[in-house]
Amino acid sequence: MMLIAISVIACAIMLIALAGLISKGGQELDKTPFRESWKKIVVRAKDESGYEISIINADKLLDLALKKRRYKGDTMGERLISAKDVLTKRQQVWNAHKLRNRIVHEENIMLDKRKVYDALSGFESALKDLGAL
Repeated sequence: MMLIAISVIACAIMLIALAGLISKGGQELDKTPFRESWKKIVVRAKDESGYEISIINADKLLDLALKKRRYKGDTMGERLISAKDVLTKRQQVWNAHKLRNRIVHEENIMLDKRKVYDALSGFESALKDLGAL
């Protein structure tokens, strides 16, 4: 009787652990809407007048992917920290997010093609890491 109880408990623990591993990172993402949104972001970024909105929209797109993959956190920064083990270019992604915050919260942010390219490259890398692109 004791052996059966131990076996049942061991199986329950294994099932809980397996469920936790499967749910880690959330659901698979439908890449089509992410790809379509990303194309629009890249097109807008080709013109200097679209630099700011491209960075803002790329940040929103990454946040959506983080949410859909069920990374924990009340803010995007917290979700980025939760996803740190998945992101191959963590610092570049973090810098891109900080640039977005500066655009939204500060006045007269000077953006040049290089800064925009670096930020978008970070966002793109993270979206690929998450399986969105």
